[in-house]
Amino acid sequence: MTKYILRRLASLIPVLLGATFIVFAIMHFTPGDPATLMLPQDATTEQIERMRENLGLNEPFLVQYGNFLFGMLQGNLGPSLRTGQPVTGIIASRLPATMQLAAASLLVAVTIGLIAGIIAAVKQYSVWDGGAMFTALLGVSMPNFWLGLMMILVFAVFWSNTFGYTLFPASGYGTLRHIVMPAIVLGTAHAAFITRITRSSMLEVLRQDYVRTARAKGLSEWKVVVVHALRNALMPVVTIAGLRFGVLLGGSVVTERIFAWPGIGRLLIDAVRAQDYNVVQGIILTYAVIFSLVTLVVDLLYAFIDPRIRTQYR
Repeated sequence: MTKYILRRLASLIPVLLGATFIVFAIMHFTPGDPATLMLPQDATTEQIERMRENLGLNEPFLVQYGNFLFGMLQGNLGPSLRTGQPVTGIIASRLPATMQLAAASLLVAVTIGLIAGIIAAVKQYSVWDGGAMFTALLGVSMPNFWLGLMMILVFAVFWSNTFGYTLFPASGYGTLRHIVMPAIVLGTAHAAFITRITRSSMLEVLRQDYVRTARAKGLSEWKVVVVHALRNALMPVVTIAGLRFGVLLGGSVVTERIFAWPGIGRLLIDAVRAQDYNVVQGIILTYAVIFSLVTLVVDLLYAFIDPRIRTQYR
């Protein structure tokens, strides 16, 4: 197991190198001069050239990329071209909010998806099955920005006008009430995918001989479904949930803008608009690291769910 983890961690190196190189190249060849962003609009040509020299922008592309990698290995991603603050500190201050929102959204998605998927599989071709699949289709079809605006209109504006207080704040960060609406908006669409995967996996497992044997022994339906069938049906669900967590980290940009959530998704949009190259590169690098670690955790979860896989790590 330890050797497997070390091999997977070592495999992160080429992934991170590839991600940083692609992003660095894209930002390098993007039209615009970062030096002009850090100077007043009436700056002279000499001042701009001096700033470019201080930032190392006059160096060849590969030299600039090498300097970036050298600083990254030291934990230094450079200063923000817009504010001058260290990029590492800026991302560190925003990352907890995004991680909290992604975790809460995944909890919503997994809870709804598992319950709806299990019911749809156990009650196949019934009204419950049709309702679960219709809800899943509805969840996939609704755009995040529309659902977010509707929830703000109902639970913040309308509720406040009707009852005299706000059920859930329309924006902000800091309390459990602030995270409810963003988590539901983000988790709804992903719950639809998990519902469909859970239903398909459960239907396949429920047809297996050992499930029929468990029923023939007189076990209750609850014990057959939850203890015997669900554990073996969780493999694809865990895979999808892990991938969805990575998608939630990078796909929360619109939701963070709607609810004024101070995460790195919102920071990324602001950095792209301001051509703050160092911040963009730091955020993409953070996404790559987190997503790679999530896939590693998902692989390790397989060993705990299915003992047969555990022997592959020995």
